[in-house]
Amino acid sequence: MHPKSLLAPLLITLLLFLSACSVQNKDDSLTTATAPEAVPQDTVSQAPQNPIAATGAETRPQLPSEPEYADIFERLEASFKLPSCEIDKTSQKWAQWYADHPDYMARVLKRAEPWLFYIAEEIEKRNLPGEFAYLPIVESAFDPFAYSHMNAAGTWQFIASTGKQYGLQQNWWYDGRRDMYAATQAALDYLSYLGDRFDEDWLLALASYNAGEGRVGRLVKKQKARNQPADFWNLKLPKETRGYVPKMLGLRCLFANPEKYDFTLPDIPNTPRVVVIDIGTQTDLVLAAQLAGMSITDLYALNPGYSRWATAPNGPHRIVLPRLNAENMTVRLADLEPEALMRWDYVSVAPGDTLDKLAIKHNVPIEVIRATNNLSSDVISINQRLQLPREGIDRIDPLYAAAAIELQKMQNRLVAPTRINHRIRNGESLSTIAKRYRVRVSDIQRWNGISDPGKIRAGKNLKIFKSKAGGSSYGSKKSGETQYTVRRGDSLWKIAKKHRVKIDDLKRWNNLNSKSILRPGQKLTLVL
Repeated sequence: MHPKSLLAPLLITLLLFLSACSVQNKDDSLTTATAPEAVPQDTVSQAPQNPIAATGAETRPQLPSEPEYADIFERLEASFKLPSCEIDKTSQKWAQWYADHPDYMARVLKRAEPWLFYIAEEIEKRNLPGEFAYLPIVESAFDPFAYSHMNAAGTWQFIASTGKQYGLQQNWWYDGRRDMYAATQAALDYLSYLGDRFDEDWLLALASYNAGEGRVGRLVKKQKARNQPADFWNLKLPKETRGYVPKMLGLRCLFANPEKYDFTLPDIPNTPRVVVIDIGTQTDLVLAAQLAGMSITDLYALNPGYSRWATAPNGPHRIVLPRLNAENMTVRLADLEPEALMRWDYVSVAPGDTLDKLAIKHNVPIEVIRATNNLSSDVISINQRLQLPREGIDRIDPLYAAAAIELQKMQNRLVAPTRINHRIRNGESLSTIAKRYRVRVSDIQRWNGISDPGKIRAGKNLKIFKSKAGGSSYGSKKSGETQYTVRRGDSLWKIAKKHRVKIDDLKRWNNLNSKSILRPGQKLTLVL
């Protein structure tokens, strides 16, 4: 592909954004805004406290038919549809609770700031209540890495099945539930559907978003069959859901009348802050950050859907950037061939190698190796050259390597564990399974309630949790993996002492034993 072909969609997107003086492209620009939140939900991890504050976006000139708004809050309030919190004492208490926690609200609104303009655009396209822009406050505190005990993930808290139903891909490379751009569209599509199902009774729609449309639908049907009121307040809903809707009503009152609660709204104009560019091909995230002239930390804060070091092979290939950084990337991409946007490792198949062994050695799922190399079967031949996701970051320039390590640390800390279902095969033991997935036997026992590791049988399913986004290693809570190159005169004892790790851990991380011989140039994995 010629560079100009690669840049076509990117340039179109950027130009549409910059030409907003005539028509604003709602699908290709994201923005800033704010939103309050309820009591923090249980999460595996917290998003960075300062996701990138989008840089000086120009004020979007209004079309003649559009009203001018003082800020994003006024714009959202113009489409409020939920009842006032005055109808319910619990809702009033929530409004006051939010107002009484200004530091918490400031953190939440800082996370929301790059996105609320975009959310407002999507809400207006669907004619939904403006209050829905604040739903992520109740769901996740606008934390894209929120992960609930019910396995719901992302700012909008989708469970896997509902996310897939609404087009959110979930694979080794990417989880659309954490992608604010995609998840916002999915969530608002779902809420629009719920509104239609319950005849625009938006409280029932909200209750269904929390408790499930099936449960709410059955309760409504039962009430109507008894000639009883079938609104939210008269349904026997779960305790969590009965508290969920009042939180939203509390937010509605707080943002409609902040002066009443002595609450100061942050200054967030009704203008876009960030731009979505579709590069059109798989792209290394660290390289993208360098091309955009920004830190990997700031880039990842706006692109939290990616679980690995690059965008997904089959898409999406979009990158969300502040406007000025998007301009930087556009200019620099003009000098690059598409192939330069990815960096891979290559291995030659050695005698005795199988896809299974290579997957274990390089900590890459077999299906990823198959897809990357267009393999139609698991048959590979000696000296065959295979392309694998990047591992040897130490071989690249220092600035790139440092950013790559930082990205891996963030993903290790923020991305929720991946659950794998493993069906035990004939001849397998917990030890061989643990080695394959690079986890502890004791962890497998704990996850599956196994008291005697010798009493497992073929055909039984085991739950395996891999806690590292860039390469799981025994669910360690340390900062992340790195590679060490063995030097002349090194021993396991010297390496362990130098890096302040245990020799037994060093052996386990690298499948070594007391008889293993270290050779200069050999790569060792360290969990630091």
